[in-house]
Amino acid sequence: MVTLWSRPIPLGWYFNKQWERKHGLRWPEALCENWIRNDRYLRTFTGDLPLCPCTLEQAVYDKGRYRPDKECDKDSNPTCLRHKNAIHCVVSGNPVAEGAEQQCCYDRYGVLMLTQDQVWGSRPRRNHNLGKMPWNEAGKVPTLSNWFHDMRPWYSCCHWQREQSVNCETFRFERRPSQDCVGYQAPGVAGVFGDPHFITFDGTPYTFNGLGEFVLSRSVAADRRFEVQGRFEQVPKNQYGAVMATQLTALAMRGNTTTTIEVRLRPKFARWRYALDVLADGRRIYFDRESMRFQHFDGVTVYTPTYLLNQSQVVVMFDGGVGVEVVENEGYMTGRVYLPWDFINKTAGLFGNWSFNALDDLVLPDGTVANVNMNDFRQIYYNFGLKWMLADRNIPNVGTALFSRDNGRTASYYSNASFVPNFLKEPQDFLPSNRSYDVERAEELCGESYQCRYDYGMTLNADMAHFTKNYYDSLVNIRNLNSKRTVSCGVLETPRFGRKLSFDFMPGAKIAFECDEGFVLMGDQRRECLANGLWNVPEYGYTYCLREVFYTRRIAFIAIAIIVLVICPLMICIVCGIYRFRQKQLKEDPAWQMTIPRSRASSRSNLRQLSGPDDDSDTDATGTLKKTKKWDLDDEDVTSSEGDKPRQMGRRSLRNNSGTDHDLPEADEEGTAVDDEPAHEHQQGQLNDTTDASNPAAYRNQPPSPETDEEPQHNATLHQQYSPTFSAADSRNSSMNYQPNAAIQNRFGGVPVLPNNTQFFTRPPSNIPAGATSVPLRQAPNVAPLTQDNGLPSPPYAASPTPSQQRSTEV
Repeated sequence: MVTLWSRPIPLGWYFNKQWERKHGLRWPEALCENWIRNDRYLRTFTGDLPLCPCTLEQAVYDKGRYRPDKECDKDSNPTCLRHKNAIHCVVSGNPVAEGAEQQCCYDRYGVLMLTQDQVWGSRPRRNHNLGKMPWNEAGKVPTLSNWFHDMRPWYSCCHWQREQSVNCETFRFERRPSQDCVGYQAPGVAGVFGDPHFITFDGTPYTFNGLGEFVLSRSVAADRRFEVQGRFEQVPKNQYGAVMATQLTALAMRGNTTTTIEVRLRPKFARWRYALDVLADGRRIYFDRESMRFQHFDGVTVYTPTYLLNQSQVVVMFDGGVGVEVVENEGYMTGRVYLPWDFINKTAGLFGNWSFNALDDLVLPDGTVANVNMNDFRQIYYNFGLKWMLADRNIPNVGTALFSRDNGRTASYYSNASFVPNFLKEPQDFLPSNRSYDVERAEELCGESYQCRYDYGMTLNADMAHFTKNYYDSLVNIRNLNSKRTVSCGVLETPRFGRKLSFDFMPGAKIAFECDEGFVLMGDQRRECLANGLWNVPEYGYTYCLREVFYTRRIAFIAIAIIVLVICPLMICIVCGIYRFRQKQLKEDPAWQMTIPRSRASSRSNLRQLSGPDDDSDTDATGTLKKTKKWDLDDEDVTSSEGDKPRQMGRRSLRNNSGTDHDLPEADEEGTAVDDEPAHEHQQGQLNDTTDASNPAAYRNQPPSPETDEEPQHNATLHQQYSPTFSAADSRNSSMNYQPNAAIQNRFGGVPVLPNNTQFFTRPPSNIPAGATSVPLRQAPNVAPLTQDNGLPSPPYAASPTPSQQRSTEV
């Protein structure tokens, strides 16, 4: 036998050095991971646990399934060390078949706290704190089994680690997740109080002054049996003599195979210490010590509230979810029975048949419904109430008494067949006319409560009338609370690395989300609980928190996807359209060519890029474009870059004026034009390569540039040049004066293009001093002449081109 002299204490502060040597600095993670690995081998236990109530009020008044948690009790221990931000927690009163325990915690707003929202939420437990019979097996030891399987891992996984750690989230979401209240059903309540007055499970009130022991409620189902019996004794005399009324003095109850619990009202002279006596199988039990507040027996748990020391309130909880609450005040007792929905249409007795139909409440032991008037106390007394009286023998469908027998007092001792109670309802009906003061007093104390007026008129005891009204109001409030339809939207998961600004999940609740620093909120930022018990459909998707780096990467991928999926198909469509258009035009006209319009500025820029350091160029040493005439190859369009010059005639105009098309020069066998340029001029150009480029005298010996001549000389024997063809004479090493002759005519018979690059190499820069040291000109490479042999029509021959007819081309 093991004796615990104190509550279990977590000793992480004491064994941390030892655990560091064994598991390293991260010993909490090692302990938690070992527990998670072992717990996954155990069977699931949450399937048999009862659902948590949605609100704190429902949890407090579900006496059959939940009791206060000693670790977080609003009346005795509001600190809630392991459940911060909670004001009250309840746990299941009895272990389920597997020995598990349910826990439900509530915040200051009365809302159920869930582990999906915070680490301090409600946690189901594999082992009940009270243990389970026979208490000497693994997992059934009171307190120790609960700490080993449920409390110890909470410290190692969450309390000694960060809330957002992987182990803590595994503990909260996988191994010990909270159960929400979706589908929770509040129990049905019936009660007896005062002189005595009854309210059935369906809410039917009536008065029955029976004397003896009666069946208050019993189950008619064979698989789920319970029975609650009440003893009623005559009210003490008043100043006018005997009072023909009774009151509740004892309750006895038992489950299917559970221990029988009896609660008695102590005599008036014995109430100085305890108001009630509690017996378990005939043995008195007490609750005045802290360790004895909650006592568990076979199939039943009995406890008294921690804030009471006189044992004036006792709650009895059975395994099937049946609860009985007994309350005493000033010698007047009331009893309330709480039943889960499993007992609908399975009850009988003075509390009636629970069927949500008041017409079949007063069911007789044989199963028939008594035809009585609820306002006629006589009919109720003889036609219904006495049918449920207990006797010393077993009565079919009624049973035997469960009360303990002291001094040989059996059921017949408390019953009296000659007792006839008062059957009148109002005090003015049964009080003498000379006691009008008592009638007025009853009206003043009780108001509209006929039960209170009746009790005061019968006993002339203001305390009894007061507590009758109090018990009646309390019972009505509990019934109204439990009868309300509970709608819950259920748990709304908190995004990882984020939080919810509210934890409410009742209709009308609006939940907003936020993410930690360094994360971006994705999806809906706000959700609302609708009246139908469902969260509104998210408009932007599931809510979660994404790291900023991943968010940026996602945006980049989306942009690339848009380009690939939108722009690329669009470009393909455009290309296909152009291709189809070209094929269509070629089909109609095989000689058709697509013309792409180009601006004059872009053409000039492209021509500039054609010139290399070894090619002809139209720029001087300073890189400035010279003003030269330009032939526009358009029909009848001749422009000049020199300003306002006489308009020259186009190619077709010349051809039309000449009237005839002259033959082109003969070509060689390979189809190339014959260049008759004399070789001595080429040799003369090579000799000039040795000229010092830095010598100003050498520059002065160079021939003047033909581009500077306003009207260059022409030979009458030359034909007009029309195609832009580079001359074979390299102007960089040639000293000839530009005198066109027949030797340098091209294949078309026209004058060659002006060698613009002559100025680039032969014109001295303006910033060279006169006495500069001469440097030889670099040897020009032997470049073959570049000609354009196709693409332009052949020009007509002109015997002697005039300046107005001559065209120049900018290269």
